[in-house]
Amino acid sequence: MNPCTFLTRRRKVPNFTLQKPKTSAITLLKASPHHDQAMSALIRRYAAENCHKRMLKSNYPTLIFSCHASTRAAPQLNGDAATTGLYGFNHLKNPKGFQRFVDDAIERSGELVNYISSMPSSAEIVRAMDEISNTVCCVVDSAELCRNTHPDREFVEAAGKASMRINEYLHYLNTNHTLYAAVKRAEKDGNLLAKEAHRAANQLRIDFEKGGIHLPPEKLARVNQLNLSTIQLSREFGENITIDPGSLDIFPASRIPRHIHHLLKPIHRFTAGTSPGSLGSWNNMKEKGLRITTDHHTLVSVMHWVLDEEVRKMAYIQGNSVPHANLEVLDKLAAARHELAQMMGYRSYAEFVVKPNLASSPEVVMSFLHEMSKIVRPKADEEFEAIRNFKREKCGQRCIDLEPWDETYYTAMMKSSAHNLDSSIVASYFPLSQCIEGLKVLVNSLFGAMLHNVPMAPGESWHPDVLKMTLHHPDEGDLGYLYLDLYSRKGKYPGCANFAVKGGCRISETEYQLPVVALLCNFSVSPGSSTVKLNHGDVETLFHEFGHALHSLFSRTDYQHFSGTRVALDFAEMPSNLFEYYAWDYRVLRTFAKHYSTGEIIPEKLVKSMQGARDMFAATELQRQVFYALADQTLFGEQPASPNDMSSILAELKMQHTSWKHVEGTNWQIRFSHLVNYGAGYYSYLYAKCFAATIWKKLCQEDPLSLTAGTALRTKLLQHGGSKEPAELLNDLVGEGILKHCDGGIIPDITCFLEESRLVGDE
Repeated sequence: MNPCTFLTRRRKVPNFTLQKPKTSAITLLKASPHHDQAMSALIRRYAAENCHKRMLKSNYPTLIFSCHASTRAAPQLNGDAATTGLYGFNHLKNPKGFQRFVDDAIERSGELVNYISSMPSSAEIVRAMDEISNTVCCVVDSAELCRNTHPDREFVEAAGKASMRINEYLHYLNTNHTLYAAVKRAEKDGNLLAKEAHRAANQLRIDFEKGGIHLPPEKLARVNQLNLSTIQLSREFGENITIDPGSLDIFPASRIPRHIHHLLKPIHRFTAGTSPGSLGSWNNMKEKGLRITTDHHTLVSVMHWVLDEEVRKMAYIQGNSVPHANLEVLDKLAAARHELAQMMGYRSYAEFVVKPNLASSPEVVMSFLHEMSKIVRPKADEEFEAIRNFKREKCGQRCIDLEPWDETYYTAMMKSSAHNLDSSIVASYFPLSQCIEGLKVLVNSLFGAMLHNVPMAPGESWHPDVLKMTLHHPDEGDLGYLYLDLYSRKGKYPGCANFAVKGGCRISETEYQLPVVALLCNFSVSPGSSTVKLNHGDVETLFHEFGHALHSLFSRTDYQHFSGTRVALDFAEMPSNLFEYYAWDYRVLRTFAKHYSTGEIIPEKLVKSMQGARDMFAATELQRQVFYALADQTLFGEQPASPNDMSSILAELKMQHTSWKHVEGTNWQIRFSHLVNYGAGYYSYLYAKCFAATIWKKLCQEDPLSLTAGTALRTKLLQHGGSKEPAELLNDLVGEGILKHCDGGIIPDITCFLEESRLVGDE
């Protein structure tokens, strides 16, 4: 069956620590780029994909023969004034409503299971299976969104309990042989089904088998144990990061630039010293210091701004050494996933994950990654030498060598110096309100549609900051709904994510269940300001997430199983990466990027400086991403006969495939949540980058706001979700030259991406 999902974006993480890719997120029932897979795999997916950040979630269609009210467009999604519950679901008017929401979903799904047991026509089997998925995912996705965003602890706890209960029910569905037999029968009757319906039957059968339903009872029992174990380990990995972010005490406080003091905790210590006027006597002196919590956000700021190399070094080592407990968790997770894959007949977990995707095999992925590593190395080495020389110019004789904790500090300084950039000046042209206008400009110019703010019914929203928009086309009417929850607050999911609340699907010849998604970010007001201004990295993130949202909102698949982002793992991040380009093109930026106080349009010269700074160390960034993907494939690839120390293996990989040294005793992987959420799938970010580069150059670059290009994107790509093979969609969109066949799999054509990254000359 189709697991629910959410996508998260891979963040551009400095070399000192990693965190979503993105992504991102992952997939439950089936929808994100971080999948596990199947209805059979629902339980595994649910957990694994629940850890991810930057999410997309989705739901499903209702049966034509018997529609359940809650699976149709929610009564209040049209903005009526009557009181409703969260996200327009009447059940969710209060925390206790989650229990009834689960009860009704189980009851309705039970009716559908009984109906399928009577062996109706193959078309009705597929439709009924899809409604089960839709019904269950409404609960799963709503619970996940609530757990990650609601300020009321009662709602959060109720959502958590609902999540656990529906997860248990998913286990029952995953192991239901009556459903499996019905799906297999429907697949065999392919000649009696429409093309999308047959594809759905095929995917459902594969999904069931991904969960081991076809195995003998004793093997299936072990598979279920392993799935539950990976769920627990995945949660433990994430919880350890939250519980133990690490900290470092710095004295005196003057070693830290004053403008980032607000990110740190003031501390004091008493030191012995002489008191003025009483020579020879000693008194306790109170010295002010600062405690650095080495979570990702704070660590980035420390690495960027702190001149004191010793402070940067200590912060780097601490940030890459905790939580130590995750060393064991990661080892256990890799072992459990490997055993699971072998129980399913695969040589490795990497093969288990990659096989249903474009790449088809780990060998194809590794070949692609090794080629990228070889191409990028000379330029990355040049950039390394440039940074080292710059450090030596600044430090003179005190400089011994370039260290990993130097990269962020000196590259930021080099970018600012070379392009005369001031991040506060850049941010002044990106007030959040104008960035939202930029999203509206894109929708109107590319697709001839409009994003309208619409009122919410009482009870529909979870926080006063939340906005609701409808995607409206003048000829087609409303196409879907978008919630925007963009401000940082205590207790909220800390990253950027796209949660699907409802997936699109056809209910009848004249009725379509409109998709509903929620876009989450964590923007905040800078100290001393009343306006939320985004740095350009945040603008890029917003546009990335919006790409995910549009993939869902424009989807017009018959089955929710294929709605929006429910596509192959190594294809799901492509639309979001494509939309990042719009955040860099001056022809787009000049339509909305305006100074927050004067209204001045962002100068083209400033944008060119931003672009120049972005490109300065492109090879270093690409090399880092190739290394992470190689590490991911190695961790979950074929295991040696005798266990090896994973830290040593990853240290060796870093020396082979990057220009930077490994710092003994550090373990970046214990905070790299993509290994949990995207296990064996991190390469998909590089696939997405390459596909997006080709599409941008061949379709969008000449006129980025072209209605013709936007119409092609919508009709040849976005509206199909996962209902067609990704290779078919890509070739149909831009023709030849976007992908290559390699040893039974598919890899992206890298020409456009390498030209853009200045790694090859223009032809």
